[in-house]
Amino acid sequence: MTAASPQGLLARLDTQPRVRSFLTSAVASGRTSHAYLFVGAPGSGKLDAAWALAQALLCERDQAGGCGACDGCVRVARHTHPDVHYFAPESATGYLIGQVRDMLEDVALAPIRARRKVYIVDRAEQLRANTANALLKTLEEPPANVTFILLGTSTDVMLPTIVSRCQCVPFRMLSSRESAEAVARATGVDLARCRMAVSVAGSPSRAVEFLKSAERQEARRAMLRAVDALARADEADILLGARDLMGAIKAPLADVKSTQQAVLEQNADYLSRGALKQLEDRNKRELSARERSGIMEALASVRSLLRDVLMSLEDASDAIVNEDARDIVERLARATSTPGVVAALDAVERTERRIARNVTPQLAIEVMLFDIRKALACL
Repeated sequence: MTAASPQGLLARLDTQPRVRSFLTSAVASGRTSHAYLFVGAPGSGKLDAAWALAQALLCERDQAGGCGACDGCVRVARHTHPDVHYFAPESATGYLIGQVRDMLEDVALAPIRARRKVYIVDRAEQLRANTANALLKTLEEPPANVTFILLGTSTDVMLPTIVSRCQCVPFRMLSSRESAEAVARATGVDLARCRMAVSVAGSPSRAVEFLKSAERQEARRAMLRAVDALARADEADILLGARDLMGAIKAPLADVKSTQQAVLEQNADYLSRGALKQLEDRNKRELSARERSGIMEALASVRSLLRDVLMSLEDASDAIVNEDARDIVERLARATSTPGVVAALDAVERTERRIARNVTPQLAIEVMLFDIRKALACL
């Protein structure tokens, strides 16, 4: 979303009108819960809604849905507000106990800029027994100025003790067409391009941001070019290609680093040394998370392309999402077979698992490109 928008993020949750109405009413009445559990399938907009609720809670003008224009709203929209903390699992097996301890230590501290603090806990189903137990008491009796927003796919895969301490908010699954139409309304971009953006970014809000980022779009194009060139590439070409891909994936981080540095400089005069250290550590975690997100977005680009190749091979060309890369789709389809594309899609999935296990991203992408080349050649 645009930081300078005259609307708050809650007002723009048009794909989840019931959630928008419920949260706006809760903020307006001053009856927000101390802990929410947003439940829904990937791509349903849970994380977008979490940031929207955080903005509404920290709005300096006290507008029910967030004004979208005050300093607090702008910082939340840019994900740079020091009183909104985002957590995601740092291990392939879930949350580390150290992550939850760090969170709970921070909960005890006063807010830095706002009157309250918000903690967004993504993939909360990966809170296992040892980490969940550390969080339970705080979820039951949090400080008055703290709101937890947990995000999960289903209450069935979460610890009942966690679920019972939160107000559950269900999210409906969006069709790909609904998502693309929402992006088209927000951006004015043609529907075909919006379909591509959703397939890469995963949700309407992320797709809007993707379409606004020249660097992220270039990373996608670089990944598609790398796959297109595999049939003609030797080992050295693939290794160089993986290196260049990592450079393209990291390019959007330059703006993030610049914004982080500006925030540090603005806060340096009135924050303690300990608070500044916390902010610096948080910035490092954010950069790491954004780099991983960029890698996953690049992998989604490959998956989307390979799906289109599969559609072409199965005589369903009207279902192709990457219209701007139809020439690449057709070239790959002429040179491979359905089993080859399926094997290539398996290679992408293996890469995601390797990166989740903290394998060096460039190495994981190198292996993936070699595996895709072998699969598409039907060797």
